[in-house]
Amino acid sequence: MPEQLTPRQILDRLVAFPTVSRGSNLDLVDWVESYLASWGVAAHRVYNETGDKAALYASAGPAVEGGVILSGHSDVVPVDGQDWSSDPWTVTERDGRLYGRGTCDMKGFVALALAAVPLAVQRGVKRPLQFALSYDEELGCTGAPPMIAEMARTLPRASAAVIGEPSRMKLVNGHKGGTGFWVHVKGFEVHSSLLPEGVSAIMEAARLIQWMNDRNDENRAKPVTEIAGLFRPPFTTLHSGQISGGTAHNITAADCRFVMEFRVVPGESVEDWAARFEAECTRVEAAMKAVRPEAAVLLDRIFVVPALTPETNGAAEALVRRLTGDNGTMVVSYGTEAGQFQAEGYSAVVCGPGDIAQAHQPDEYLEVSEFEAGWRFMQALVEDLAQ
Repeated sequence: MPEQLTPRQILDRLVAFPTVSRGSNLDLVDWVESYLASWGVAAHRVYNETGDKAALYASAGPAVEGGVILSGHSDVVPVDGQDWSSDPWTVTERDGRLYGRGTCDMKGFVALALAAVPLAVQRGVKRPLQFALSYDEELGCTGAPPMIAEMARTLPRASAAVIGEPSRMKLVNGHKGGTGFWVHVKGFEVHSSLLPEGVSAIMEAARLIQWMNDRNDENRAKPVTEIAGLFRPPFTTLHSGQISGGTAHNITAADCRFVMEFRVVPGESVEDWAARFEAECTRVEAAMKAVRPEAAVLLDRIFVVPALTPETNGAAEALVRRLTGDNGTMVVSYGTEAGQFQAEGYSAVVCGPGDIAQAHQPDEYLEVSEFEAGWRFMQALVEDLAQ
């Protein structure tokens, strides 16, 4: 018999891999694949373009429809510059909490899902337990879509996908969608006394940022739809959190770079909002080029995350309610890979151990009680799949 690791033992192994998004996750993927293989479960990889990262998926049980996907991500945010009380790459238990980078977001859930695989094999489930592990979630959920598409093509269709982002084991059945751009405004330098003969990249970038402010004002003033009213705030928001540019106070800026993001309520289109911003960039660029043809507005799309829309009679919601007894309704304003599963035709919800307030923090932790609640959920899920 292969070694049957406890959820805590698996969590210890996972946290020890420093899978910060800027680096490779292949060491962790190697270990997960080997662990699954020891239980006779074949895993499949979906690599990124450079081959230094991979998503992984697997299915334990019969090749029939109606199974359940447990989905998590392998990457974590950096610890650089954070003041930790213990080694972030070693799980440290104190005061009823499990400290370590990723314990909450979201290696705790991944450990529980992996620990459930031997249970599914031993119990002889009648519907499969499918496991999905992505990369680069922290960079905008960019690693999951190719994996999800391949799962849809190659595996029997699951009836539900549970994405284990930290929700204190409460059901989350909706979240905002999102997208973002790196914006590079290219101006033309002249002495500021000759302002009309040049193009200030900073001042033109300000037009685009003011456009964002105006849209926020409009959105705030619009009547709130029923679904938007579930969210805080109850409207789509546009935001810029980083900006840089310019050479000196008396030179029109040759360059200005800023990042902007949308958080889009369900019922509105992420792509429509992106198209509106692109159209405004085109308008501003045309006026710049009328002064200096060299001027430009360059856009680099960072991420696209579909909204998770609450489903009517959704199978995933019914499953989680049945297993947890949670009859509440909760939506969140951040994005997850649940929207990407839903966009591929899966019924999807978010439910996982931990509090999102602990994600990305120094001394990130997962409460032991939450971890134990997650394990009870996994045991109940396997029993449900065996019926």
